[in-house]
Amino acid sequence: MAVSRTASAGAAKARKRPARPASRPAPPADAVQVGDLSEFLGYSLKRAQLRIFEDFIRCVAPLQLTPAQFSVLMLVETNPGRNQTEIASTLGILRPNFVALLDELESRDLCARSRSSNDRRSHILRLTDKGRAVLSRARKLIEARHEARLRELLGDHNRDLLLTMLGKIAREF
Repeated sequence: MAVSRTASAGAAKARKRPARPASRPAPPADAVQVGDLSEFLGYSLKRAQLRIFEDFIRCVAPLQLTPAQFSVLMLVETNPGRNQTEIASTLGILRPNFVALLDELESRDLCARSRSSNDRRSHILRLTDKGRAVLSRARKLIEARHEARLRELLGDHNRDLLLTMLGKIAREF
């Protein structure tokens, strides 16, 4: 019995895909099939991002921080005296969304805005004492839980390699 070229190629493609981890059950037989969509890098990156964000949010649930809020706190800590436009631009957050995000951080007394002495239209950002304490606690939770799970899943070498590849896409694409 002859095997068609298409069937043979499909079998080879199926062999190249890694087996589903034992920790996650197979989708139900009547689940929507994604087909070749899973072969697109953008789709796979987005699916991975959603899973990572879900885990991140569970990890820092006691602190009620979103990934965007955590990123803002990290950048403000690392770049004292920078204005909100610079921080928003670095994170790729649109101005109206960033203002709402800062309003939330300020209402929780995690971050403070003050008018720039050089440009009265600009606001300088700084962490409050409470913001520094929350950020410190968040970093410990993330390192001990979230990042530890990713290291266990990927291994240190693959994690570092993935960070390098994602950095390349972010810089050069």
